[in-house]
Amino acid sequence: MRKRWKLIALPVVCWFIGILHAQTIALRAGNLIDPATGKVAHNQVILIKNQKVVEVGDQVAIPKEAQVVDLSNSWVMPGVMDAHTHITEGGVERWQDLDTIYLRESSGLRSLRGLHTGQVLLNAGITTVRDIGNEANYAAVDLKRAIRRGWFVGPTVLTAGKIIAPYGGQVSGIPPEEGPYWQEEYIDADSPEAVRAAVRKNIYYGVDVIKLVADNSPYHYSVEEIKAAVDEAHHAGLKVAVHVLGGEAADNVIEGGADSIEHGFFLTDDQLRRMKSKGMFLVGTDFPTTHFVRGGLPEGQKWGEAIVDRLKRAYAIGVKMGFGTDIVMDFPNTTRADMTWDYLAVWKAAGVPSAEVLKCMTTNDAELLGISKERGAISPGLFADIIAMPESPLADTEALRHVNFVMKNGTILRQPK
Repeated sequence: MRKRWKLIALPVVCWFIGILHAQTIALRAGNLIDPATGKVAHNQVILIKNQKVVEVGDQVAIPKEAQVVDLSNSWVMPGVMDAHTHITEGGVERWQDLDTIYLRESSGLRSLRGLHTGQVLLNAGITTVRDIGNEANYAAVDLKRAIRRGWFVGPTVLTAGKIIAPYGGQVSGIPPEEGPYWQEEYIDADSPEAVRAAVRKNIYYGVDVIKLVADNSPYHYSVEEIKAAVDEAHHAGLKVAVHVLGGEAADNVIEGGADSIEHGFFLTDDQLRRMKSKGMFLVGTDFPTTHFVRGGLPEGQKWGEAIVDRLKRAYAIGVKMGFGTDIVMDFPNTTRADMTWDYLAVWKAAGVPSAEVLKCMTTNDAELLGISKERGAISPGLFADIIAMPESPLADTEALRHVNFVMKNGTILRQPK
């Protein structure tokens, strides 16, 4: 009897999922935001079928069989993207405790943590995430595959696998007797040839982007080492993101031709101008000072002030910017989504207009992630990742805290009661 149930159940489930994807949905959007331009179109109909947007406009005919969702009093926009996440990492309240995760959680448990965190973010309207490393033994790669196969509901996940770094990864002062335990999440690579080998290893195991750490130690990557990673990754159709804060290491990353600088808290105006000239993205991971302080970072106040200053200068210079958070801690009674929206105040403090923030969260992130032909806009042919909220995020991005409609790949996951 049990075997018969298995044989019957699978086709039934597949049939049911197929019906859901084939369903035609019509959204009546009272205020439709185009983040690429900051313009708003009123009284629009968004027609969706087979996971994708079919038609958008104020004269769209709604088929009789379509499910109609009334968002006529809402503000509608593409789902938010976070280009710098660590969804399989967490469970601590202080930066100093991150290293202990190796002793407490297996790669399997890390994948499940990533599923939980991803679903929390998705429910809040964050429909695409780029997990940029610290995922144990390719835990986020497995999570990505499970979501893509339809086993679980989750955001679109892009992954970096193991972070490539000079010897020691992002830890320091470990007694020799303990051994290189950081290799659970990092690949030590200390020459152009070793960097190329590390890039190939990550590609083999199914990553979507290559992540390097350039300056977490007194020593840092050379121009030649950065170029080796870029050359190897680009030949495979992948982009390179590099953790770097500033100084000579940042000069090398810029000269080496990376696709994005992650963090860059202490970049100079000259460095920002060179990034602009190369079309290089800045994913500033613009932490609120309170997150630094609450997490026990000794220089949290100084770093928080530097971030606002750098963000203000980067916007004025015109560097391409993507929205990313780098959240790795879990504060009590606070979700990852709540922590994500805390970053909005930093962009406001830096004087970045709301329309530009929305563009960084959608249009810019989609370009950086290489998925502009799939996601990042509400346009015919693109996957229907759509969110809505009662108030205008163009007037105040804090409106994103109140997202009450979420659609992912054309399936409604949340809607107003």
